[in-house]
Amino acid sequence: MPAFVMPASVPDGAQLWLVRHGETEWSKSGQHTGKTDVALTPHGEREAAALAPLLAAVEPYQVFCSPRQRARATAELAGLHINEVLEDLAEWDYGDYEGRTSKDIRAAEPDWTIFTHGAPGGETPAHVGVRADRVLERAAAALPGGAVILVAHGHISRVLGARWIGQPVLSGRNLLLNSAAPCLLGAQYGVPVIDQWNRPNPALPQGDPS
Repeated sequence: MPAFVMPASVPDGAQLWLVRHGETEWSKSGQHTGKTDVALTPHGEREAAALAPLLAAVEPYQVFCSPRQRARATAELAGLHINEVLEDLAEWDYGDYEGRTSKDIRAAEPDWTIFTHGAPGGETPAHVGVRADRVLERAAAALPGGAVILVAHGHISRVLGARWIGQPVLSGRNLLLNSAAPCLLGAQYGVPVIDQWNRPNPALPQGDPS
């Protein structure tokens, strides 16, 4: 797949924020959650709400969001106005692996990762890369107007990060991303950069009695 090429119109200092949704029961257990429309846990709701001060300070020009309720709820609890819901921001389609954990899958396929093998009955890495590039083209077109925020999911966001800096989908495996962890992409001297990745969510740790 050719590298994503950032348009020359993206100014230095532009802010493209990626926000993974807050915790769900399936993300907590490590189950791959693609099309299954699970809700946030109470802790996930707190994670989402804790993002509000940071994202308010961003003053986004455009907010694009996945259609899944866990992403939309995260955006709303974070105080964001969603300008458009994009199907291309939906999580990887895990096909036959929906609801299964990596540990379970690797018991039968020891070298499996979603970034190398994709999912039988679901999407290949190339399919997801094409979707990610479309999202980035859309976001880049809006960046001259101001900051853009993408609210999505773990694996698609990792692909977005990799593709922004011209790396293959495979490189997403090197970009760990926790729930409700904001990331900042941008540009310097006309070159796409990762400014901040996997920033800790400011919510209290789960189980903290305070």
